[in-house]
Parts: sequence; structure tokens; C-alpha cells
Amino acid sequence: MLNPLNFITKFIKSSNQKELDRISKIVEKINLIEEKFKNLDEVEFPKKTVEFKNLIKAGKSLDELLPEAFALVREAAKRTRNERHFDVQLIGGVALHEGKIAEMRTGEGKTLTITLAAYLNALNDQGVHIVTVNDYLAKRDSIEMGQIYNFLGLTSGFINNDQDDIDRKKNYNCDITYATNSELGFDYLRDNMK
Repeated sequence: MLNPLNFITKFIKSSNQKELDRISKIVEKINLIEEKFKNLDEVEFPKKTVEFKNLIKAGKSLDELLPEAFALVREAAKRTRNERHFDVQLIGGVALHEGKIAEMRTGEGKTLTITLAAYLNALNDQGVHIVTVNDYLAKRDSIEMGQIYNFLGLTSGFINNDQDDIDRKKNYNCDITYATNSELGFDYLRDNMK
């Protein structure tokens, strides 16, 4: 006998499924655009970043640039680190850009995933802060993912507890800065005391 509840759920999707369907359409666009960056010369990557920044200044939104920017980051990661973002990482990048929470287990590529949203949001020239759980990860991720950002024409830095004010200022002035929540909090307090 046909269960009426199963019949109804086939027509009514959960809000999570609707959200995944929406983001999957964005991932499809990224996958289609990816092909055009495969033949791009290395010197063109930083030029694309400048082009994106100019489009933003001309009124284009980050959301409009997202598919092309993510495809560019994906190709940059392949060339610099021999790592290609999986579709699930693209989904995570979209979620992070939209201010949502993306839960990923150990080994699923959180470090690579964040490069997508970090790059896109750094195009605003307002700086992006990525919070890590400890100083080691802040430094490691800044250096390793910095290969991707530098290839794209952006700067990255990190904040650790053993840095002096000059190093901190230099790293906060980078396009993308990795730090722990405690370092960010204490720097905020220190700045207000000075």
C-alpha cells in the first residue's frame, strides 16, 4: 500500500535540500566557466583579479562575480598546489561567502575551501580575516594557501602571539589575514587602549 507521507515528501523538499539545489546550480556555472581558465597564461591571473576589482568599483556585486572568481581560484589552486577544489568544497565556499555555516570533517578540505570565499571577499579591498584554532594553523594556512593568493595577485599574512606591533600591522594590511580568535580579540583591545 502506498504511504501518503512518502508521496507528499516527493513533492515537498526540505529547506536544506532547496538550498543545496540552489547552490548546485551555482556550482554548475563554476564548472562550465572553469574550462576557459585552463588555457590562461600565468601572468593573466593577477590581471583577472584587477579586472574583478574594477568591476566591483563599477557596481558589480560579489555574487555576480562568484562563479568566475571561484573558477579562477580553482585553476590557481591546481597550478600552485596541485589541488583542485571538489564540487562539495565549492558548495562550502558558496555557503561561507553567504555568511552561512559549513561543517566539514577533518580531511575534507576546509583549508582549501576557505580560499574561495576569502579570495572573492578580498576583491572589495577591505581585508579578510580567517580565524583558525591555533597559531600553528594560522601560520601554516597563510603560507600554504598564500601560494594561491599570491598567484592571483593578492597578499596574505598571519598573526601569532610572538609578533611585535610592526609585524602585526604589516600582516593586518594584507588582503587576507589568518589569526586565532584570541589574537584578534587581544589586538582589538590593545588598539583601543593605545
